Amino acid sequence: MQNKTLVAVAVGLGVIGLSACGSTDAKNTAGSKTVTLVSHDSWAVSKSVLKDFEKKTGYQVKVLKDGDAGQAVNKAILTKDNPQGDVFFGVDNTLLSRALDNGLFQPYTAKGLDKVGAPYQLDKDKHRVTPVDYGDICVNYDKKYFADHHLTPPQSFADLAKPAYKNLLVTENAATSSPGLGFVLGSAAQFGDTGWQGYWKKLKANGVKVVDGWEQAYYQEFSGSSEGRKAGGDRPLVVSYASSPPAEVIYAKKRPSTAPTGVSYGTCFRQIEFAGLLSNAKNTKGAKAFIDFLVSREFQEDMPLNMFVYPVVQGAKVPAEFTEYGKAAQHPETMAPGKIAANRDQWVKSWTSLVLK
Repeated sequence: MQNKTLVAVAVGLGVIGLSACGSTDAKNTAGSKTVTLVSHDSWAVSKSVLKDFEKKTGYQVKVLKDGDAGQAVNKAILTKDNPQGDVFFGVDNTLLSRALDNGLFQPYTAKGLDKVGAPYQLDKDKHRVTPVDYGDICVNYDKKYFADHHLTPPQSFADLAKPAYKNLLVTENAATSSPGLGFVLGSAAQFGDTGWQGYWKKLKANGVKVVDGWEQAYYQEFSGSSEGRKAGGDRPLVVSYASSPPAEVIYAKKRPSTAPTGVSYGTCFRQIEFAGLLSNAKNTKGAKAFIDFLVSREFQEDMPLNMFVYPVVQGAKVPAEFTEYGKAAQHPETMAPGKIAANRDQWVKSWTSLVLK
């Protein structure tokens, strides 16, 4: 399950002086057979699939997991003149403009990009990043809690502010969490540039709990997850993903007939993840081959049960568990990258003042 969080310093990253010294070591190393992937901690792929790539191309893949998503993006920008690797995976649409504006990637048109759905190609004119997956940030609910209390689960953003759901929701800090930020953006898309602040005042008055990141929210505070129940979590509503219920089934010690958690589909925000060829990458040839691999049908069909996200390549099969125990949102909230870029940092500051102070 995606559990990517971003460091608070990312809010001010646009004004940080990115003056890291260049290095001749960052030049392309001809003939190198190692491709270094920099990613967040949620990167995962089946060993057999990765070995197949290595066998077909002759490249060996080295993976550097660099913390949570925002932390990894932040570090990659600060070290862009002498990067840690060749390919970066895991920047999403909430932070894409920051990465692009800071020159993190160099253009590359991946082989197979023509099979990637048009809605996911947010940089289609310059091809600095390649879409790899998508997922929906949504409120999840504990089915048992709502059945025991004879209460209908919330169906929309507006429902969450109603007295019936007082002190039931836990969400992540928008300044330190990718799902938390996505949920705030979803509320801004729902209620408008000015209305979202009034909505969050209502949520605060209704007892919303804010924690730093997804793992804490889902594994400790949420009563519906297996780990949350063990930890004594008492919040039956959590900001997570539409693919979380299938994960609860797949990883259960004894597979249940139905998922113990559900999704409030009227609270969803569409998140798209990208990969890019890092500026000053040492092995550009190998990096390009790896990006091609990420949009190959083999990887795209392997990805859902490893990272619990959906493929962006048309025709790629989705596991039966995704359709049986959960599904992607049909009408998620979305926001244009330009609008996110223009408002994100100020909205996070406003949200912090409204909710945390």
